[in-house]
Amino acid sequence: MYPSDLVLPMKAELTSNGFEDLTTPEAVDEAIKKQGTTLLVINSVCGCAAGAARPGVIASLLGDKKPDHLTTAFAGYDTEAVAEARKLLAPFPPSSPAVALFKDGELVHMLERHHIEGNPAGAIAANLQAAYNEYC
Repeated sequence: MYPSDLVLPMKAELTSNGFEDLTTPEAVDEAIKKQGTTLLVINSVCGCAAGAARPGVIASLLGDKKPDHLTTAFAGYDTEAVAEARKLLAPFPPSSPAVALFKDGELVHMLERHHIEGNPAGAIAANLQAAYNEYC
């Protein structure tokens, strides 16, 4: 498990932008079951999370359409919450960072690490905005 000194500022990058921090399996289940659209970010300490995923996710919210609910869990820190989230992301293999969009509890859009790694934040934002336009 990563130390809090390292993780908390990375969590704050999302929570200070309106994301609910999911730290337990129960919180994950409750969040995903909500009516409407829910964005779930599996946050990470890796460079692609810092350089593309978090900035891209935040930038994606500047458009007209956006998810009803914003949530996040941190890989390597909120281990039980992330394990529960990964069950809901099947058939996709475990990936961090990762970004998933659910509509009425159903997974409708997924960005895995290989979609994030090597891409700029703007590309991540554009991908997510296209999904918001379709599902939100």
